[in-house]
Amino acid sequence: MSAKPVIDAFFDEPTNTISYLVADPETGHAAVIDPVLDYDHKSGKGTVKSADEILAKAAAAGYKIEWVLETHVHADHLSGAPYIKLKTGAKVAIGERIREVQKIFRPVFNAMDVSGDGSEFDRLFKDGEAFSIGNLKAEVLATPGHTPACVSYKIDDAVFVGDTLFMPDYGTARADFPGGDARTLYHSIQKLMAMPRNTRLFMCHDYLPKEGRNHYAWETTVGEELDRNVHVHRGISEDEFVVMRTARDSTLSAPLLLLPSIQVNMRAGKLPPAESDGVHYLKVPVRLA
Repeated sequence: MSAKPVIDAFFDEPTNTISYLVADPETGHAAVIDPVLDYDHKSGKGTVKSADEILAKAAAAGYKIEWVLETHVHADHLSGAPYIKLKTGAKVAIGERIREVQKIFRPVFNAMDVSGDGSEFDRLFKDGEAFSIGNLKAEVLATPGHTPACVSYKIDDAVFVGDTLFMPDYGTARADFPGGDARTLYHSIQKLMAMPRNTRLFMCHDYLPKEGRNHYAWETTVGEELDRNVHVHRGISEDEFVVMRTARDSTLSAPLLLLPSIQVNMRAGKLPPAESDGVHYLKVPVRLA
């Protein structure tokens, strides 16, 4: 029997994002999932403090990082993938439907440098595709709905679900971004819920519910989600979920870092090309009523 993955979580409170360092204890090979670039929107300045924390942990443990795995094009934080790739030589991977996301947002930002074919990334995964992290067997699960390109990564008995699910007391992710769809999200959740009850689920985000829990958490199980998820526990029908999710989404404002995040993350975490003065600029599309 192969060893279980060693999982370290890194919580970024400004964006409520959890990044993961997942390692094979037998070989020391490792993957980083959903790394964050520390970006201050008011000043336009970014740092690599969060990524350096992950790299320091990997170095202390003697790990060799060979993958940076993105669950989707995030709309609430900028990716630290290019920095980790620079420092480790790791390959940056995402689901193959990134092509659709690029084609949706390329005209929004007039980003003609964006390929539309996903070639900014080193690897585009298909649904069901297998890969390895050392001796650990990993599988890609397409879980669209929040965005078209969302994937989850199953590594042994652990599944990193991106923004498909939240902790049971907080529910599910929104599905109103361009290309998102509540009905599709429901089916993706059912795909995860069909796994054994003791399958461990690791969230990409956590938020504190209005009542009850007063600490952040990011690990749960299929069984706990089935029994207690406030949006999609066992017995909630597809139509009931779609009505709830659509109504809830209509009340949500855009994430603070939506515009910079999409521009950077659809480029595999890279900034838009520098202009003639050597400065990188992020665009704000303006539409007057």
